[in-house]
Amino acid sequence: MSVADARTAASGPVVAPVDRPTVSFELFPPRNPDAAPKLWDTIRRLEAVRPDFVSVTYGASGRTRTTSRALVRRMLHETTLTPIAHLTCVGASREEISTIVREFLDEGVRSFLALRGDPPEGEAQWQAHPHGLTTASQLVELLREIEHERCEQSPAQAVRARVKPLSIAVAAFPRGNRLTGSSREQDIQALLAKQRAGADFAITQVFYDADSYLELVGEARRAGVVIPIVPGLIPATDPARLVRTEQVTGVPVPRDLLALLDDADDEAERRRRGLRFGIELIDRVLEGGAPGIHLYTFNKHEAALDLLEGAGLVGRPTATTTARTDA
Repeated sequence: MSVADARTAASGPVVAPVDRPTVSFELFPPRNPDAAPKLWDTIRRLEAVRPDFVSVTYGASGRTRTTSRALVRRMLHETTLTPIAHLTCVGASREEISTIVREFLDEGVRSFLALRGDPPEGEAQWQAHPHGLTTASQLVELLREIEHERCEQSPAQAVRARVKPLSIAVAAFPRGNRLTGSSREQDIQALLAKQRAGADFAITQVFYDADSYLELVGEARRAGVVIPIVPGLIPATDPARLVRTEQVTGVPVPRDLLALLDDADDEAERRRRGLRFGIELIDRVLEGGAPGIHLYTFNKHEAALDLLEGAGLVGRPTATTTARTDA
């Protein structure tokens, strides 16, 4: 019996156990203001399944600084969601990054995803700002320093920090970071440095085979990494989006997966095949001990929610495609 089958075997209303797997999503601020209403429809639909958190991306060189802050602020004040604000080291001095961090903290943000960041669009190689940070672990250290300073300066802030501690996530790479040419072993050492700097958990880059994730976790644990490592997945229902993701991340999409989707007779069959692939991948990583699932949604809710529902991780208030039945 699979993980999902075991979850759905019982009949009648079920109360989710405390140790249920976490569910989370990634969103990005709309590049076109006209897309904002669609994004907010997606946010409301994701909110309905009560995710543990939603991460909000922050563009290279701070190009989405204003829109990212606005989106995080609105999510804080108008939804029940817990937003995680992305931060990068790209194109900014230490002083500028410190200002950005304090702005987020002043807005009430208590969770961050600390990233070194990719090269800005049009630049082949990553280059540090002359007065900036060079690694994600340095960014984690800066976040902890700023939080410590704020607590020392304000007893009220110190109390609030104890009630709602600062949470810092970082990235992990199942097969090494292909954009930087680093190996898995090198990235595990970087993950250790992030852990020592004060990281609380990691989210992986996208992958398509469970062994990539399970081997990463096993090797990381043997190296001394103890923080949780959450697998990051993309719904495999849109082959064009998979190809674009490969271009951005450098992570190759399995050719047999693309062939499986391309050979479908129609859109409905392609969707069923993609969901079946994703459900099996979720089952494998959860059976292997993954603490939860983080989905890269590309600001689309349909495939993400169908995938989680098919895997038995969420239910929805309205009738939707049931992937497990179709699979």
